Amino acid sequence: MITSSETGVEPDLYLQISKDINVTFPEKGEKYSQDEEFCTIHLDGIEKRVRFHDYNEVYSIPGLYEKIFYEYLRCCSHKTVCDHFFQELKKHRYSANQLRVLEIGAGNGMVGEQLRQSFVSKIIGVDILIEAKLAAYRDRPKVYDDYYAIDLTEIPKQIEEEILEKKLNSMVSVAALGFDDLPPLAYAKAFNLISENGWIALNIKDEFLSEKDESGFSKLIKRMIKDGILTINTREKYQHRLATDNTPLYYYAIIGQKQADIPLELLSQLT
Repeated sequence: MITSSETGVEPDLYLQISKDINVTFPEKGEKYSQDEEFCTIHLDGIEKRVRFHDYNEVYSIPGLYEKIFYEYLRCCSHKTVCDHFFQELKKHRYSANQLRVLEIGAGNGMVGEQLRQSFVSKIIGVDILIEAKLAAYRDRPKVYDDYYAIDLTEIPKQIEEEILEKKLNSMVSVAALGFDDLPPLAYAKAFNLISENGWIALNIKDEFLSEKDESGFSKLIKRMIKDGILTINTREKYQHRLATDNTPLYYYAIIGQKQADIPLELLSQLT
């Protein structure tokens, strides 16, 4: 576990720091695509423009992620996806304390915290950014049993073996898919680390699941469903958050179960 001396911030201090951050958004009427959105932060007399998808910068400032997405833009996905997940488990008389979760795109731990509050027995976080791992241990040091800062498209053999030994039976990914932050191959390789009949919970922007969308992740999910690799139990559209121009952004919460590994033939098409 990473200590506060390594992160430079004591646990819970980020809450105080976040109160001192002032955030401003583009002028009213200016509209940006979701992966181009930004804000300007004002902290300790310094003004800096931060692009939302530059997560390494966002996570490096304690409390900034929460301030932008949850306080200002009213994001509710951490709670919405988890609520649907646990509702589906209840239908199947499956207890949360039976879950051993691989959370990919784990960020600074907001979803992991939601899972832990529902008494999930084991949570393993994965994110490509070391800044995310540092932020998770800085802000929520008791959430994860382990946290790996790795590229899931090239998982080190030792770490792959460690994860498989944990016999994880579910995978959760919230606000991490569809904008190349987490490539389809990374998702597919993580999926294959989960046991058969394992639970899958994710969210994805509505347009990525439209018939006309031909992006890599959209193709992967559609193929997994078509080939019976993934069965879908819940598919619910909801307001993920507001855009910077105050218009709503809609996502799907998807809960399903793994039926088989993604075959090597399909994996090779994702490289």
